[in-house]
Amino acid sequence: MLKKLTELKKQLSQNKKDIELLHNENIPEHVAIIMDGNGRWAKRRGLPRVAGHREGMNVIRKIVRQSNKLGVKVLTLYAFSTENWKRPKDEVDFLMRLPERYLNKELPVLMEENVVVRMTGSKEDLPRFTLNAVENAIEKTKNNDGLILNFALNYGSRYEIIQAVKKLYLSIDNQTESVDDITEESLSKFLMTGDLKDPDLLIRTSGEIRLSNFMLWQLAYSEFWFTDVLWPDFTEEHFNEAIRVYQKRIRRYGGV
Repeated sequence: MLKKLTELKKQLSQNKKDIELLHNENIPEHVAIIMDGNGRWAKRRGLPRVAGHREGMNVIRKIVRQSNKLGVKVLTLYAFSTENWKRPKDEVDFLMRLPERYLNKELPVLMEENVVVRMTGSKEDLPRFTLNAVENAIEKTKNNDGLILNFALNYGSRYEIIQAVKKLYLSIDNQTESVDDITEESLSKFLMTGDLKDPDLLIRTSGEIRLSNFMLWQLAYSEFWFTDVLWPDFTEEHFNEAIRVYQKRIRRYGGV
């Protein structure tokens, strides 16, 4: 009985904090997360690395729901980088199955919550079953107009920037633009996230303090929040804490 009362008190306290956030207008429109620490989480428990990835998938469900609840407009999750191909084959194979497992299970919920599924990254080298799952979710949710759930899959920021420069060069070569017309905005529109607002807040779990080739251009003026918590242990309250820290910061964009 005491345990249940303690849990109820904790939940009521959590709900109160959530309400405080919901009534605050300073909610970041775009939150990007580097979901790190799955392998270490599994290793500490004597489990194979894939067990950490499986548990991390369950956390995505919670954070998507919480983002929607708080009024976040775009949630970008760094799911698989262009460098992750270097990992052991069995781990890569498992990671390539995760989008299929997650989306097949969660698609009805995503539809119910009006979520739009997007993908940022290169389709090259991705297995057909991975692409099928992602493209199916994109197609099924394309008419929704709620939270954009953007998976950065087979994504590397340097590759993205190089491709954007090539497209910008071709536009000049075709005389649709001139060199004098090149601005930050003109390059940004050729990025994979060209139609999305740059992230207001970047969250990285597991204690690592680096960007790991993630949205190097887009994160120029984002607020960063790092935590030692491993991704499988990341909760809605950790997410709320990051939002509250963001709300207390003053974004000057180089001004005073």
